[in-house]
Amino acid sequence: MTGELHEEFPLFPLGLVALPSELVPLHIFEERYQAMVAHCLEMSSDFGIVWMADDGLRDIGCACTIEKVLERMEDGRSNIVVRGERPFRIVERQSHLAYPAGIVEFLDDESESVDEAAAVGARKVYADLVLRATDREPDSEELAALDAYGMAATVDFGADAKQGLLELRSENARLRLVARLFRAATKRLDFVDRAQARARSNGKVRFS
Repeated sequence: MTGELHEEFPLFPLGLVALPSELVPLHIFEERYQAMVAHCLEMSSDFGIVWMADDGLRDIGCACTIEKVLERMEDGRSNIVVRGERPFRIVERQSHLAYPAGIVEFLDDESESVDEAAAVGARKVYADLVLRATDREPDSEELAALDAYGMAATVDFGADAKQGLLELRSENARLRLVARLFRAATKRLDFVDRAQARARSNGKVRFS
C-alpha cells in the first residue's frame, strides 16, 4: 500500500541499509551532503538513506531523522546519528538542488492482523540470539514492545537481508523473515563456538 508523495525529498545513497527504529552513525564529509544535513537541521526535516548496491541504487529506502549531532568540524564535516523512521519508494529523482533529491512515496503496510504465533516465535529466537551473543536476556516487557523492524535493527545483518525486510509490506512476512535470519545467525554463532573450541584443543575432542 502507498501513502503520500513528497517532492524535493533529500536522498543519501550509501553502501548500507537503514531500517525503521535503527540508529545509524554517519560521517558527513562531501559538500553536497553537508548542505543536505544543514537543510534538514534548519527545517527539522528527514532525509532518505537509499542502498547503493553493486548493481545500482535501490528504489526503496528508509526516511531518517537526525537524532543527534555528535561533532562539528571547522571544515564543515560532521558526525551525526540518525534514526530510521519509515520506508519510501523513489518515484522520480531530482537534480536541481545542491544535494540529491527526489519525489518519494511513503509506503504503508497491508491491512492485516498480526499473527501472534509468528510474533511470539520471532521474539523467542531473537531472545535466544541476544542471550547467546551478549549474555543478556531481554525481559518480557522489552520483547513485547518490539516489532520485526525493532528486533532486526539491533542485529548486524547484511544489506541484502535488511533490504529484503524494508521492501516487505507485511508485518507477518517480516516476522517470519527475521525469525529465519535469527536462527541462521544463531547457527553461525554455534559454528564459531565449535571452531574456537577445536582451535583451543589443537584439533582433539575434549570431554572435560
